[in-house]
Amino acid sequence: MLRSTKRFIFLTLGIVAVGLGFIGAFLPLLPTTPFLLLAAFFFSKSSERLHQWLLNHKMFGKLIRDWRQHGAIAPRAKFFSMALIVPMYSYTLFFYDYHIVLKGIVAALAVWSTVFILTRPNGPKKEPVEVPSGAAEQTNS
Repeated sequence: MLRSTKRFIFLTLGIVAVGLGFIGAFLPLLPTTPFLLLAAFFFSKSSERLHQWLLNHKMFGKLIRDWRQHGAIAPRAKFFSMALIVPMYSYTLFFYDYHIVLKGIVAALAVWSTVFILTRPNGPKKEPVEVPSGAAEQTNS
């Protein structure tokens, strides 16, 4: 009984995390990737089918696998993150009349998010393909 309750809780938390990650793709203060990483963890404890779905997802799967294996964020993902973070946080800071403390929190989150993303490794280095020494001579003759 306890095992099935625990599985249900992890499954529910995984679904909520995927939902928050999806919403985070459109809202500046809600990050997508951490929620998807959390969902992958919860699904690994509750549903192998959903865990595999997330790991093999066309858009998010590579991000999760790169993070798990290398603690890395691909340059393209960094670019798109910055392309969304900078205008969204800027818009919030400059065009909304929030209390200065709230603006300070938003600015701190913007700086923290940007620094965190930009200081992560770019991903695994691709090993150079070794060409046999005779292959180069054969193509030139």
